[in-house]
Amino acid sequence: MQVIQSVSNPKVKNWKKLNTKKGRKTQEKYLLDGWHLVKEALKANVEVLEIMFTPDYQDYEELYQLQNVELYEITEQIAKNLSATPSPQGIFATIKTTPATTQIPTELTGAWLLLDGVQDPGNIGTMVRTADAAGFTGVVFGTGSADIYQAKVLRSMQGSHFHLEVRSGELMPWIAQFKKQGDPVYGSELNPEAVSYQAVPQAEQFALIMGNEGNGMQAQHLAETTKNLYIPIQGEAESLNVAVAAGILMFTLKK
Repeated sequence: MQVIQSVSNPKVKNWKKLNTKKGRKTQEKYLLDGWHLVKEALKANVEVLEIMFTPDYQDYEELYQLQNVELYEITEQIAKNLSATPSPQGIFATIKTTPATTQIPTELTGAWLLLDGVQDPGNIGTMVRTADAAGFTGVVFGTGSADIYQAKVLRSMQGSHFHLEVRSGELMPWIAQFKKQGDPVYGSELNPEAVSYQAVPQAEQFALIMGNEGNGMQAQHLAETTKNLYIPIQGEAESLNVAVAAGILMFTLKK
């Protein structure tokens, strides 16, 4: 174990850069902040490269049992420098990014959630956790959506991204692949051709697209869907939050 006491240390500077998309791309790793996320990473057997913790961190003894993980004791000042939260928990980890994140599997199986320009980290986290709970295979962060490894997104996902296949990129090739396989691709926009989600049979294999919080789905994606679904509203509310709507649709559609 190494002890680092200065925020000017080169390693600390590199860890700090992981809070930027450029830094993550350059170093090919990302930063986890907090014990829950670190624990979920260890449980999922993902490649944990380094763990950094403060001297008063309560569970440090179990960290010494880990194999092939570099351990660093850091100061409270360094922890505050690295964290995107006002009250860091005193433990961080770096995880290797996955090159396959931008690749489409040759054969798509199960149910997938496609995010079409969804930007709010809270909404994304809720949808990813719900996809995990509903038994979905994966989630695709479409172009214009928030970055998978952004600190707020990671905190909001609460480790569910370790339990799913999480990918990113243009959605059109994904839509084309589902249609090529004969699997339905459902949109989520109210228009004259839209049908109630209650009229669609459950299935094990399909794609569900959820659009941007303000602008909805992109027209090019909307034009390629098998069906566009809407959720009938009984009260006076004009619309549902995108994460709430996604939860209703995912649990209803998934067989």
